[in-house]
Amino acid sequence: MRREGGVAASIYNLGKELELIGHSVTYIFYEDLLSPAETAGRFRDLRFAIKLAKHIRQNKGRFDTVNLHAPAGCVYGLMRSMSLSNGLPPYVMTLHGLEERRVYAMKREAQKGRAYHFSLKNRLWHRVYHRPRFFLSIKTADRAHCFSRDVWTLLQLKYDLDFEKSVHIPIGVEERFFIKREYPQKDVLRLLYAGSWLDQRGIFYLRDALTNLARRLPGWTFTIAGNGAREGRVKDFFERDLHERIVVRPSIPADEMPELYAEHDIFVFPSLMEGLPCVLLEAMASGMPVITTETCGMTDVVADGINGLLIPPADAQSIEDAVMRLCNSVNLREQLGLAAQQSMRGYTWKHSAERLEHVFASAIQNGHGPKEVR
Repeated sequence: MRREGGVAASIYNLGKELELIGHSVTYIFYEDLLSPAETAGRFRDLRFAIKLAKHIRQNKGRFDTVNLHAPAGCVYGLMRSMSLSNGLPPYVMTLHGLEERRVYAMKREAQKGRAYHFSLKNRLWHRVYHRPRFFLSIKTADRAHCFSRDVWTLLQLKYDLDFEKSVHIPIGVEERFFIKREYPQKDVLRLLYAGSWLDQRGIFYLRDALTNLARRLPGWTFTIAGNGAREGRVKDFFERDLHERIVVRPSIPADEMPELYAEHDIFVFPSLMEGLPCVLLEAMASGMPVITTETCGMTDVVADGINGLLIPPADAQSIEDAVMRLCNSVNLREQLGLAAQQSMRGYTWKHSAERLEHVFASAIQNGHGPKEVR
């Protein structure tokens, strides 16, 4: 796992705040337990879950509680359930996004020919391998923590994790992302997308929108950052006429992310499914006007027309129209950008860690009895 962004960033920021209030935190990633050979192949996650469970059992006296991010807790949770705890520390599960949401979104994309890996074979593999691991991770947890209300609701309705066992705690934003931004009139506006270059991120609709924008709007460039893919592969996804407008920066060091946001004018994130993406909160904290989809965790932080623009998922025309609105109005960019920055002041890692501390305390107090897996 890359230790600078995404899940790793959340883990480290929460851990840092927990340490500041007096707790000792141990971090365990893939490379801590798996050899380079074991990190390859489709069973990497299961191998990690098995070794993680063994590691906790062998070191159970070191931990008061363990916080495992689904589906990594599937084996440990099952071990605790079958052994009736047996002195093992209680298990708090963190769930970032919904597999149910992934199936819902990508099944529809596959029908349109816009999903890379969602054939019948992929769906069967998902059902027999991926979903059972998530199910066990969720059902065997003493307590559950998630970053978005979308996930929290399903934990209650489908997995019977009521308010006592599950809690919604949004992620935070580091102070370094709160930069002073100006909103000048420009002939060329710089649009930004940050994140992995995946079909589930709405990239097909982004391509359609940018193709049409090139005909309607002369002054813009589009940066695709932190995508982890080769520049040539990403540019070839677009029509050749767009290549001179597309800037690809495959890897951005964590300490350069504030500068990346500062260099750009509009953040575009048309993802079809997410949990609560760090990049969205970071862009908003930097004062960028944002365009994102009205689904998943995005609706937790963006109020349409107030601190950003929400658009329907899988809708190229809506992406295009939203970009046009922002490109044609300095006032709207400033209004939404300043409101976005102000709204992010309420999302601190300190507050998130303090709430998570209560979840751990509850798990320690109540999480030593047997559990039934249904």
